[in-house]
Amino acid sequence: MKELIKVEGLEKSFYMPAGELKVLKGIDAVFNEAEVVGIVGASGVGKSTFLHVIGTLDKPTSGKVLYKIDKDIDPFSLSNGELAVFRNRVIGFIFQFHYLLPEFSAIENVMMPGMIAVSQGRSPSVISHRELYEKAEKLLDELALYARKNHKSGELSGGEQQRVAVARALLLEPNVVLADEPTGNLDTKTGEELFKLLMDINQKRGITFIIVTHNESLSKRCHRTLEMVDGRLY
Repeated sequence: MKELIKVEGLEKSFYMPAGELKVLKGIDAVFNEAEVVGIVGASGVGKSTFLHVIGTLDKPTSGKVLYKIDKDIDPFSLSNGELAVFRNRVIGFIFQFHYLLPEFSAIENVMMPGMIAVSQGRSPSVISHRELYEKAEKLLDELALYARKNHKSGELSGGEQQRVAVARALLLEPNVVLADEPTGNLDTKTGEELFKLLMDINQKRGITFIIVTHNESLSKRCHRTLEMVDGRLY
């Protein structure tokens, strides 16, 4: 398999009034194209922090995150503007809570990353509102939400809201989707359905998924599973 993300000596500390809090303590890892990797571990060991760093939402204290797309790219060496373009183009995010904007419809929520990119001149592949609408509409259709596209988030079930969040993450065709407890706020049946959906998307689109989860039965269905213990991955 071809490498997509390589992590070398990754450390992350937070500085509190009481002193330094080391959360990530020297992580080396490789994530390949088109694979689904589960990350498990107790609460508070650094799983979400790890996703935030490799997703470029937070900077490491030391170490490297390299994305192997055409060439090796160190996103933290980019300017703020370049990093925003990179993140928008390469990385999708799904969180435990869907974070849909309640005043907008499902399709408007899916379109939002593209609308922001276009307004800032950051998305040459999507150039018009109509194209964005059609891409969002197609995704919602694939996720069995076409009939709900004009409903606001408060009119959708929890599972439907999370599927809208999945469509939003996929809109700009990322290389990798980082999912932080994506089924954690759902009942067992709905969570199973969402996880199956993510696996189907991986198979059909070849998108890499890195999924933080406490659900052992789901993590065992990933292509491989890593465990985080005290700020290290095993």
